[in-house]
Amino acid sequence: MQAADLLPHAPPLPCSPRVLALLLTELKQLQPDLRRIDQFIKADPVLSLRVLQAANAPAFGLAGQINSLSQALALLRLEQVQDMVSKALAQASFKGDAVMPLTQFWVYSQDCARVARALAGLLQQNPQAAYVAGLIHALGELVMRLNLPQALALDESCPPLDLRRAIAERQLLGFCYTELSSAMASQAHLPQSLCDALAYAHAPFDNDAYEPLAAVLHLAQWRARANQLGLQDNALTVTFPSLVAEMLGLDIDMVLQQDPIDWSRQVTGSVLVASQT
Repeated sequence: MQAADLLPHAPPLPCSPRVLALLLTELKQLQPDLRRIDQFIKADPVLSLRVLQAANAPAFGLAGQINSLSQALALLRLEQVQDMVSKALAQASFKGDAVMPLTQFWVYSQDCARVARALAGLLQQNPQAAYVAGLIHALGELVMRLNLPQALALDESCPPLDLRRAIAERQLLGFCYTELSSAMASQAHLPQSLCDALAYAHAPFDNDAYEPLAAVLHLAQWRARANQLGLQDNALTVTFPSLVAEMLGLDIDMVLQQDPIDWSRQVTGSVLVASQT
């Protein structure tokens, strides 16, 4: 089975109810605040992918060119965004906590996006594209867990946010969650560089044409997952992907200095704070 084979059968993925409620409230204002709308959308991986898919639709003539949510929202009408939000609210969501604690998933995705954006800025790469990559990179995990019982069974030996998860999935299934996320991005007509970054995030040097964003995403995943696992001091040093960092001219201190994670939040059961995006 290839990663893309799962997509035709995948049910709609859930958006954050809180994000949807905040967006709907803002969109119903007489003069909606575009900055707040942008912030709210950037807090939700599923809705962000849908917005990017709409902006990269062939109708705009920009398929494969829009890699930031700000660009996407500049193209779309507010009525289109409101329609997406309404449809997301109407869709029945699965019992997320039975598959993966969704609140934890949303917090992790935002953390990874923020770290990726900070690292990209340091390296003079595209921070907005890096944010998108970090935000949507783990959507494949949700698809996999909804369609493959083997993915759930893997939790006993390797939990979903474990640092070894991608390796364990590739050994068991032949592909990992970021490769499935790459297939989703390709289906949404997102830029090839973004699709490549997702496809090779687990192993940035495996691609014939090296994509620096894959290495940025690799480091951002490490940092966000280490946060979820509560790793500190020696555990951070031991697990740090030094080879990838060296390729970017970074070391562990430089990576940690770019860390925008809000440590005042509780890791488990955190409340989504969209305004911090």
